[in-house]
Amino acid sequence: MVSDLHTGNLKIVVISDLHGTVPDLPDGDVLIIAGDSLLYGYERELLEFNRWLGTLPHEHKIVIAGNHDICLEAGSGKHLTNCTYLQDESVEIAGLKIYGAPWTPEYFNWSFMLPRNRMHEVLEKIPDDTDILVTHGPPQGILDNIDGELTGCRVLLERVREIKPQYHIFGHIHPEYGTIMEGETTFINASLVNDSLRLINAPIEIDMQRRD
Repeated sequence: MVSDLHTGNLKIVVISDLHGTVPDLPDGDVLIIAGDSLLYGYERELLEFNRWLGTLPHEHKIVIAGNHDICLEAGSGKHLTNCTYLQDESVEIAGLKIYGAPWTPEYFNWSFMLPRNRMHEVLEKIPDDTDILVTHGPPQGILDNIDGELTGCRVLLERVREIKPQYHIFGHIHPEYGTIMEGETTFINASLVNDSLRLINAPIEIDMQRRD
């Protein structure tokens, strides 16, 4: 553990969109990976990714899937033995509720995608008392711009504004890496790679007050 015992802070490292790369990571109590850890989505990639997770020092490792993580949609989550894999479910760490959902609006034939008019079916499952929301894709209008088009999910934006998590962590739109605050929520696009799938961005570190 690397928590500051005097402040009670929980140190959280946030990344997304590795696409098969192996980044250097700072130490922390919690590592959150917001999808697209794999390049092609093969199970052999997942097994290697799981081995890499096992070498990391973070006490808690939270992983969700992204549209490239094809084998996870096929049910290979059982192979992720070195992390907590979230698919439309929550985990509580240090009194903080973290919810993970992989879904993004339909775009070609990728995994964990739904038509925009069905996104509410999965997003309404997010608990109202979520402290950290982890999705693969962004909400509409927030760190989701591709050549002037806002590609994020409107239903997700509305749900986030309803529940007001302290943090909403995502990736998917590589060029929009960064952090922005709206109201009570800090939004983080933690994509590590650019559109050429070259590792160019640094992990984002946050501190949260423990509640346990």
